Amino acid sequence: MRSLLCRQYGPPESLTLEDVEPLRAAPGKVVVQVKACGVNFPDTLIIQGKYQFKPPFPFAPGGEVAGIVTEVGEGVTHLKAGDQVFSLTGWGGFAEEVLADGYRTFKMPPGLDFNTAASLMYTYGTSYHALKDRAALKEGETLLVLGAAGGVGLAAVELGRIMGATVIAAASTDEKLALCREKGASATINYSHEDLRERIKELTGGKGVDVVYDPVGGDYAEPALRSMAWRGRYLVVGFASGPIPAIPLNLPLLKGCSIVGVFWGSFAERQPKDSFRNMEELLGFMQQGHMKPHIQKTLSLEEAPSALRAMMERNVLGKLVITP
Repeated sequence: MRSLLCRQYGPPESLTLEDVEPLRAAPGKVVVQVKACGVNFPDTLIIQGKYQFKPPFPFAPGGEVAGIVTEVGEGVTHLKAGDQVFSLTGWGGFAEEVLADGYRTFKMPPGLDFNTAASLMYTYGTSYHALKDRAALKEGETLLVLGAAGGVGLAAVELGRIMGATVIAAASTDEKLALCREKGASATINYSHEDLRERIKELTGGKGVDVVYDPVGGDYAEPALRSMAWRGRYLVVGFASGPIPAIPLNLPLLKGCSIVGVFWGSFAERQPKDSFRNMEELLGFMQQGHMKPHIQKTLSLEEAPSALRAMMERNVLGKLVITP
C-alpha cells in the first residue's frame, strides 16, 4: 500500500510517497482503508518535530480519517470488517491504510459521507470543547473568533451561532469574512486594515466581548485580551501565526477575566466519556441540518504536500481533505 512518509523532520516538500507493507491489526487496533483524511494544522507541526507527539520515523502525517474497516484486532468488539468508520489516529492517515485504536474509532451514522466524516473531529471537537467545556458560552453572550475562516475558527463561528451567541468573526481578507457571514457571524473585522480594538469597541458599544476564541496567537492576542468584557474568558487554542505571545498578567486582574487553555486531544484521552458525548451532540447538530463542514478542496496523496503548504501559509478556507 502507498503511504506519504516523513523520514526526517522538515517541510512538506520533503515527504516521500512510498510503497510499504500492508498493515495488520494488533490487539486493540483496527486496520482502516482510508477513503478520506482531513488536513489539520497539527499535521504541519508533526512533520517539523514541533508538535506534542513525536512518532518514530518513518511515519505519515494525518490524524483524522474516515474509511472502511478491513481487519479487527483482538479485544475490539464494537467493530467488524466492512464497517464504515471515522477515527482519530494522531498520525498515519496520509496513506491507503492506517492502524487505528479501536476506542478512538466510531461507526459512521447513516447519511454521513467519508469527506465530511474526516472533517469533524479535530475542528468541531476542538471548538465545541472550547466553547462548551472551557468557556461555558451562554446564549446572548458575544464571541470573538480570531482566524475565523480556518478549520477550527470556522467551526467556532458555526457552533457559536448554534449556541445562541452573537459572533464577531475576525480574519485577514474580505473573501474569508464573507464565508464567516455565511456560517453565522453577525459582524466581521478585517484585521489586515481595521483596528481590532477600535472595531470591537464599536461593535459592542464599549462593553467588550465575553469570550475570545484564539487559534492564531501572535500580534492580535493582546489587543483581543484588552477588548474583553468583565469576567470574560480568553480561550488559548493555538498559535497558527507562529509566535507565542507574552501576555501582561495585569490584564486578567483588571478585567476580572480568565485565560483558559484548550487542549482537545488531552481532553479526549483523559475524559473519553465526556468527549464521546460531545461528538454525539455534534453529530446531532449535523443530522438536524444546523452545521456542515466547509470543504474547500479534495486532493490526492500526491498533492498532499501542497495541502500542508497551504495550511502553513494560512491560505485554507475551512478544510482540505486528502482522498487516497
